[in-house]
Formats: sequence, C-alpha cells, structure tokens
Amino acid sequence: MKAWQAFAISIVSGALALGIYVARNRVEDTKPRPVGQVTPVPESDGWVDLLDAEHASFWRNVTDQLDIFEIADGMLHIYGKTITPLRYAGYTGERFGDFDLHLEFKVAPGANSGVFIRKQPGDDTLRGFEVQVLDDHGQQPTRHTSGAMYDIMTPMYNMSKPAGEWNSYDISTRGQVVAIYMNGWLVGYTDLGMMKTPLGKFSFPFAELPLEGTLALQDHGGEVWYRNIRIRPHTQTAKAALTAPAPPAAPAADAPASEEEGGAATNVEAPAEEEATE
Repeated sequence: MKAWQAFAISIVSGALALGIYVARNRVEDTKPRPVGQVTPVPESDGWVDLLDAEHASFWRNVTDQLDIFEIADGMLHIYGKTITPLRYAGYTGERFGDFDLHLEFKVAPGANSGVFIRKQPGDDTLRGFEVQVLDDHGQQPTRHTSGAMYDIMTPMYNMSKPAGEWNSYDISTRGQVVAIYMNGWLVGYTDLGMMKTPLGKFSFPFAELPLEGTLALQDHGGEVWYRNIRIRPHTQTAKAALTAPAPPAAPAADAPASEEEGGAATNVEAPAEEEATE
C-alpha cells in the first residue's frame, strides 16, 4: 500500500470515528436528565454560619497576599482575575475533620473554582480533596465536571445549573467516607480508605489523606459567588453512620420529573439520622 493510500485511509477512519462520537453524544444530549433544586439552608442546632459577623473575618487568602475576594451582603465573592498560581480563600478560624457542610454558589460564564476539604495550608501537593465547581451546565459528567471529586471520582450526574444561577452542595465526611449532594441529588459516595494506591494526577494514595484540615474555596479564574456557608462539625463520630443531608422538598405530584419535560426531580429520601456515639 502506498503512503498516500495509507494516509487517506487513516483520515477517513478518523472522520468516521469522530462522526460516531458526535452522534452518540447528540443522542445522550436528547435523553431526559434530572434537574435538581437548591437545598434549604440548615437552621437547626449545631450549624455554624461561616459568613456571619462572628466568623467572616477568619476568611483569608491562604496562598499569598493578593486580594482575591471580598465578603459583602452575605456572600463571598472571588474576583477570578488570575488563573495561575492557584489561590485559595480559606477559613482559618478552625480546622475541620468530620462534618456536614452546606453551601451555595453561582459562577460567571467560563469560571472555574472548587470546594477544598481538609486542605493542608502551605502544602504544594494539595493534600485534601476538591469538589469541582465549574461553568459546565449540560455537559456529560466526568472526573473534572461539577460534583466530581476532582480527577478521582465521576459524579452520577452533572447537576450544575447555567452560569448565573445558584447551586447547592451538601457534603458530609465521617472518617474516610464522603457523601456529595449537588442540588439535592446524591452524586458521589465513596470511601477514601479503599484508595490505597495513587489515582488520577495525584502522587499519593487518598487513603493517606489527613482526616482534618482547612475548608477552602479555589480561585482558578472567573468570578464565583458563595453564600450560606454553614457547617456542623462532629467531634466524636468514629462509630457514627454517615447520614446524608436532607434532600430538597419534593415537587408537586403533577410536576414533570425531567429536564426534557421542563420540571424538577428530587433524589430518594435520605436515611433516618442515627445519633453519634459520644
């Protein structure tokens, strides 16, 4: 076979493969997808508002001295003026181990951020883990889309809303067990203790991650707003079952349950909460 014939065959094969890929994705895009709802702000005993007058002053740029955010009108606004180096707005008033976390966020078009759990300040290996925040409404879920444990775990669905609309995360940690809800849907549930070898881009096993660290919000370019950052720390929960945050209220009985029909769907009910062993 002549070289030009081989080249032509490779071009045709590549074009066919691309066509099949595009066609499959178009089919996926036409299938009904769940639409979540921002979950209610928790108000019961034990929840701490990290943006109220008592706690707001503990937020700092924990990377360097650059002014990267402001807190005003009950919102933490990341300016998103730079992409590198990655910077973080971290809560320095307390380190957290086991907890339930609720927060809400909206992104500007093209914005990239993330919620860092148990981050180790000054550690350039980025120990801790990230729950991705991204302008990616409508994209198929991957290890890099909203709701993912970045580069480690793909969410069940990409539940992100369009840029400019509010989303909610409800994240629970108990030891090495992590549950991630996005807009009321359980999109990720995993045991870091099973990850005994390096995964994704990370050079260390997630089973060796510290079980306590800083809560931080990433500045990776583009404006992002966070509000209603509430946390309920658990000081002695080694034997407690991981209970998920309450799902949003169910839609009306006659409301459609998929994006294709224009309605909202909710996840299954969370299990009844068990009391922690003190």
